[in-house]
Amino acid sequence: MLAVVVLAALADYWRRHERTQWQRPLAIALVVLRRGPVEESSLAALKERVHELETVLEREQARHLVSNPIKPFEFQVFGPLDVSASAPAPDGDAVWDLAVHAWRTWRFYGSIDERVELESRAFDSRIYLFVRPADSERQQSVEGLSEQGGRIGSVEVELDDGMVDFALFVATHELFHTLGATDKYDGSGRALLPQGLADPDQVPLYPQARAEIMARNLVVAPGVERPPESLAEIRVGQATAREIGWRD
Repeated sequence: MLAVVVLAALADYWRRHERTQWQRPLAIALVVLRRGPVEESSLAALKERVHELETVLEREQARHLVSNPIKPFEFQVFGPLDVSASAPAPDGDAVWDLAVHAWRTWRFYGSIDERVELESRAFDSRIYLFVRPADSERQQSVEGLSEQGGRIGSVEVELDDGMVDFALFVATHELFHTLGATDKYDGSGRALLPQGLADPDQVPLYPQARAEIMARNLVVAPGVERPPESLAEIRVGQATAREIGWRD
């Protein structure tokens, strides 16, 4: 039994490592989970913009892997599926709490996969996008959580027509976590310097024209940041590119 477990763990580790060798497009499941009366126009726009996201990420890969002609990602959108709750949160930091949380999470996402007819083994990473209506025209928020180097990420977002691209930006941020990328912002959410800048060699340095995918915002000036407004503002910086295997 122990030998079987060890071999299974080694096989899973190898499959995860193989993803960042970029010998084929990675199959990514984007599962849209609706919590409340989100506008159909926003959901339709989200699905449509996924194709543009693939194009942007292919462009970014080409900046780093100039000799690699392979498209990096192929997204498949599932849903929307109506749900009443977010993913389960751990009750504490103890080993038992984390073990129970892992079991609950496995059951939670397994149930979702079954309902949307998603075969988990067919995908390199799965990103679950929880969408809910915006509380107000001014206050909109996005939260994300992923397994570092794992296969599952989740995003919870207040979605309207103006938040579609930003929701996909954060979904991509969580996707890159599953491939081994680390956050490029500090405890207050400010971009780390220089790795949190999209173009740290730009002259003059500010304003930055794009947002580093593993930072939260686009840096306009020292101490002044704003959320990216479109997929065109996505940038994969050199540090992130190294972490996911796009640079040596």
